[in-house]
Amino acid sequence: MTTGLGATMVRAGRRLLSSLPALFGVLVFTFLLMRVLPGDPAVFFASGPNAGKEEIELIRKQMGLDKSVPEQLVFYLSDIGHGNLGRSMMTGQPVLKDLRERLPASLELTFTALLIALIAAVPLGVIAALRPGSIVDHGVRLFCALGVCVPTFVSGLLLIYVFYYLLGLAPDPTGRIDVFTSLPPQRTGFLSIDFLLAGDFEGWWAACRQLILPAVSMALFVIAPLARITRASMLVSLGSDFVRTARSVGLSWRKVVVTYALRNAILPVITIAGIVFSTMLGANVLVEKVFSWPGVASYALDALLSSDYAPVQGFVLLMASLFVLVNLVVDICYGIADPRVSIE
Repeated sequence: MTTGLGATMVRAGRRLLSSLPALFGVLVFTFLLMRVLPGDPAVFFASGPNAGKEEIELIRKQMGLDKSVPEQLVFYLSDIGHGNLGRSMMTGQPVLKDLRERLPASLELTFTALLIALIAAVPLGVIAALRPGSIVDHGVRLFCALGVCVPTFVSGLLLIYVFYYLLGLAPDPTGRIDVFTSLPPQRTGFLSIDFLLAGDFEGWWAACRQLILPAVSMALFVIAPLARITRASMLVSLGSDFVRTARSVGLSWRKVVVTYALRNAILPVITIAGIVFSTMLGANVLVEKVFSWPGVASYALDALLSSDYAPVQGFVLLMASLFVLVNLVVDICYGIADPRVSIE
C-alpha cells in the first residue's frame, strides 16, 4: 500500500514538472498579449483627459512601460521568480495580496456550485440510464439542453427576480454577507467555515443564504455535462459482462446498480468534474458581476477594462496553476478509485 502510494506521488511529481514549460508559455503569451492590446494604461490612470505629458510619462515609468518590450519581459520573469506579481494601479496594492484576499471567495462559490451540480447531475444521469428512451430519459436530456443554452447571467437574473424580488426569500444579492452581519475572524477565507469555527451560527446562515443563489446559477450551467457523462458511463456499465454476471448470481438490482455499475461509471465523472471545476473558477465572472461577488474573476475583468496589466497577468497565471493542480488531483483520485489506472 505504502509502495503504491509512493509510486503515485513520484508519478504526480513528474507530471507537475512536465507542466512547468506550459506555465512558462502561458506567462510569456499573456505578457505579450497585454502589450498588443489597444490603449495606453498610463493615460487611463492619469488624473484626467487634460493630464499633461509629464504626468503620463511619470505613470509610464512607474508601470515600467518606458522600457522596451524585451526588457519588460525580462524584468517581469525576474519578478515572477521572486514571487512578485506586480502592483495593481486600481487598488494600489500588490497583486499577490489582492488575489489572496479574493481567491477564497471564488473558491467557496465554485466548490459550492460544483457540489450542487454533482448532487443533481449524478442521480439524473443514473435515472436516465436506467430508463433509456423513456419519458424520464427525454426529460433529463431536455433539462440538460436548457441548462447549457441559458447563459449564467440570465439564470442569475431570473433567480434574483423570482426569489428576491417576487418571493422575498433570498437576501439582497450584494456580496458575500449583508451589511448587518459582522465578519468572523479570518482563518480559511471561506465565510461559511470561518463562521462555524467562530461558533456564530447566525452568521453562518447569513453567509449560506448569500451563497446559495450564485452557486445555483453556476450549477445550472454545469449540470448538463456532468449528467450527460454519467448517463453515458452508466449505459456502458449496465451493458457490461460483470453487471450481467452479478445479475445472474441473484444479486438485487439496487446492489448491482450502486455497487457495480455506478462505481465503474463514476470514473469518467471524476475527470469531467475536474475540467468543469477549472472552467468554472475562471469563467464565473458574469455570476460574480451579477451578484457583486468579490472574486478573482471580477477583479481580473475590472483590471482588463482599465488596461491594468499586472492583475490580468497574475490572474491568468493563477488560473493556469490551478488548472494544473486540479488535473493532478483528478489523476490521483482516478488512480485511487481504480488501482488499475496509473499516472503515466
